[in-house]
Parts: sequence; structure tokens; C-alpha cells
Amino acid sequence: MKSIIKHKRAVAILNNFKKAAVLVIGDLVMDHFVWGKVRRISPEAPVPVVEVSSESFMLGGAANVVNNIHSLGGKVLVCGVVGRDEMGKKLVHELRLKGPPQ
Repeated sequence: MKSIIKHKRAVAILNNFKKAAVLVIGDLVMDHFVWGKVRRISPEAPVPVVEVSSESFMLGGAANVVNNIHSLGGKVLVCGVVGRDEMGKKLVHELRLKGPPQ
């Protein structure tokens, strides 16, 4: 199989990524995960009834792209619409926790 990019070029790109400045424009989302065990199927519909053990939230959509760029050490600016509800506040809080890249 022919490689798309040479190894040396890929390493050079990754090494220079910290100099990159990226503007991310898109849907800013908080993903909400519900964790638990299915104990039975509902008699009203074929839907599992879950005994919830925990919940977690993660940046999703364009906010996840921001997180990934930040994790790689790139400078990232974000532009999007955020609601004034609890999830909007949580999303802004999580983005602010990222702070500037190290």
C-alpha cells in the first residue's frame, strides 16, 4: 500500500502543530452519558429499563474538536452559540478549564 504522507513529513507537521492557530466554528455540544445495567425490558414497549449507576458529561460536536486541538498543543479559538441553560453553563465551564495550551 502506498503511503499518503511520508513519515518524516508527518513528524514535522506534528512538531509544528504547537505553532498552529485554529478557529473552530460549529455546533457546541455537551454529550451526556448514562451508565447502568439493564434489569428488564419494559412491558409497554421494547425499551430497556436501566438501573442508573452514574452519569458523565463530555465536550461534544465542535467543542470536542476544540478539546482535541488543545490536547495536541495547538492554539484554538472557538465560535458557536451556547444556551443559557445548565448544559450551556457546563459547556462554557469545561471549555474554560482547558485554558491556554501549555
